Amino acid sequence: MAQAAIAKVHGRRVWDSRGRPTVEVEVALAGGIIGRAIAPAGASTGSGEAVDLRDGGAAFGGLDVRRAVANVNEIIAPALAGRDAGAQAEIDGHLIELDGTPAKARLGGNAIVATSLAVLQAAAASHAEPLWRYLAQGGEVTIPVPEIQIFGGGAHAARRVDVQDFMVVAPNASSFAEALDRTAEVYRAAGQILAERGLVQGVADEGGWWPTFSSNEEALDMLMRAIERAGFTPGDEVAISLDVAASELGRGGRYRLALEQRELDADGMISMLGRWIERYPIVSIEDPLAEDDPEGFCRFMAAFGDKLQVIGDDLLVTNADRVREAARAGACNAVLIKPNQAGTVTEAKAALDAGKAAGFGTIVSARSGETEDVAVAHLAVGWNAGQLKVGSFARSERMAKWNEVLRIEETLGPGGRLARAFAQRP
Repeated sequence: MAQAAIAKVHGRRVWDSRGRPTVEVEVALAGGIIGRAIAPAGASTGSGEAVDLRDGGAAFGGLDVRRAVANVNEIIAPALAGRDAGAQAEIDGHLIELDGTPAKARLGGNAIVATSLAVLQAAAASHAEPLWRYLAQGGEVTIPVPEIQIFGGGAHAARRVDVQDFMVVAPNASSFAEALDRTAEVYRAAGQILAERGLVQGVADEGGWWPTFSSNEEALDMLMRAIERAGFTPGDEVAISLDVAASELGRGGRYRLALEQRELDADGMISMLGRWIERYPIVSIEDPLAEDDPEGFCRFMAAFGDKLQVIGDDLLVTNADRVREAARAGACNAVLIKPNQAGTVTEAKAALDAGKAAGFGTIVSARSGETEDVAVAHLAVGWNAGQLKVGSFARSERMAKWNEVLRIEETLGPGGRLARAFAQRP
């Protein structure tokens, strides 16, 4: 049996950052090498995502994953025995065939993505290479620009603020380490300001401050104050990135802003976001309209696509065909890449490649229900994505990923160039 042949696949039930069960898979090769991966889970999800298989019933609110784990051990494991771990596309294709449903609902997207990533990790280890280098295959890599949450809202923070992520980026940082340094100061300053005003309610799912604001604009104003208190120039040294997650706000072209007790149509949303873009140094907006409002996306892009990055998440769900259609329609100019959204490594890479072919920005992203698994950090570097989004600057499931990129940057030395993902706003 070849050294990279799969000898054993084992699934187990572990826990994510929200204290919910999830699936871990270990792939052992004939030569003794082991690859391991854990499936994350989202709170704000697109309707076209690969679905997590959950058990239902009373235990853990219906969120247990014993069926998904059993599918790994009883169906996936014998089907992959003896296969070459280096043949990622073939293995992923076989996993898709084994499941046989469009959304991976039979075996579970959680079972499949954990297996796919574990195979990838085993293959890299069999070459005695870190995952990012194995993925790069000798091609150019850059260190991704981090997008880091300061305030959490939406589905990640009991909807106390309508917008899901208020993030910062460091457009002109000279290194990943410097970008993290700036973020650390802004995060600390934001916490100080909130504490002084009695607005802190803890931290949200992804580690950002969980505040009580009276309006969405107050969150933006507070973020500006935090940037300035930290000693940085807004828009130059530190800029703002938003994830509106508009699919969570409404359907059918109507958007309900619960914090402000008002309802907007698509043009009203575009107008409101346009005012924010003019007033604040915003360089990126994710999901400004809902997934069922592609026409709204196109109107937003026509108005603001030359000024900032317009990211499709729920609209594109890490799907190469959707990315190509969005490019043809002019719906956005960037794509979020979430491996568990697609279900396999091969499908996630295809969506990223489709984005690059269209001239899109590409952002590898973690999920709100995360783990200690740092694979997304390696995907962002090895695939030369240019950007990485894993949540805030707190909680170890987040910091593990930021710290992993620091290690990769150190390994690359002078060749570890930080990507230039954002144009300077006029």
